Amino acid sequence: MIRVLVVDDEALIRMGFQRILDTADGIEVIAAVSGGQALRTAQEKAPDVVLLDIRMPDVDGLTVLAELRRLPHPPVVAMLTTFDMDEYVATALRSGAAGFLLKDTDPEELPFLVRSLADGDTVLSSKVTRTVVDGYLDADSQNHASGRLDRLTDRERAVLLLIAEGLSNTDIATRLYLSTGTVKDHVSAILTKLEVGGRVQAALLAQRAGLLKGEGGNR
Repeated sequence: MIRVLVVDDEALIRMGFQRILDTADGIEVIAAVSGGQALRTAQEKAPDVVLLDIRMPDVDGLTVLAELRRLPHPPVVAMLTTFDMDEYVATALRSGAAGFLLKDTDPEELPFLVRSLADGDTVLSSKVTRTVVDGYLDADSQNHASGRLDRLTDRERAVLLLIAEGLSNTDIATRLYLSTGTVKDHVSAILTKLEVGGRVQAALLAQRAGLLKGEGGNR
């Protein structure tokens, strides 16, 4: 059972997400709260996944994200956002957010996206992805990103490519004929070598370096 905490300042949004997810197999919404209650609720109930509004009037969602990431066993955190908040998205990436969902996400897709987050997948709305990537694809950042990828082994680059394509650890293991534990070890090494806080950052770094296009991908 995937335990989910929904954090949003709007009661209607909280109620909507809770009703959708509570009808899905294998998912339980353990609480739906406003930003001021988020940290205490997470400490008490230990959710697996937190869906967190990126901007709230009572407390900054980015501050809540940082607090959640400092917990002894931090949950996977996906930000609830709108597509026109570039600066918030960029900061959340640096703070270790694992995904971004638009508040108008198709209700039929929401349970699948939560399961993907729990499985270690990278979840980015296409609108958010395009906005973020476009903001970082300048020449200097691409050269810098390519240099950081040079720290990886060939196997780690192969794993990073599949992370950037949105595959979960389980799917990567199947694709590369590895155990899931081995993939997790590779992912940990990749995040350390690239000096990033999570899979989303690693995926964007690969995008900036041109790895998805085959640029700089051959060693």
